[in-house]
Amino acid sequence: MNPNPFSALLHSRKFWLTIFDAVLALTTFFVAKYVPSAAEDVKFVFLTIQPVFVAIIFAIAWEDTKQA
Repeated sequence: MNPNPFSALLHSRKFWLTIFDAVLALTTFFVAKYVPSAAEDVKFVFLTIQPVFVAIIFAIAWEDTKQA
């Protein structure tokens, strides 16, 4: 029995972390574009948080390979 790939995607922690990271990146872009006074602070926060997302996604992927 093959699970529905779309359902599996919607239940994937990696997928939702990637979506959240993309939303943060887009928010950073638009804040920098339309609120220049806050641009540097928002960029700093995003650039500080993004490596954490990458590390979590990597850890989940590694965990998934160990279970396979």
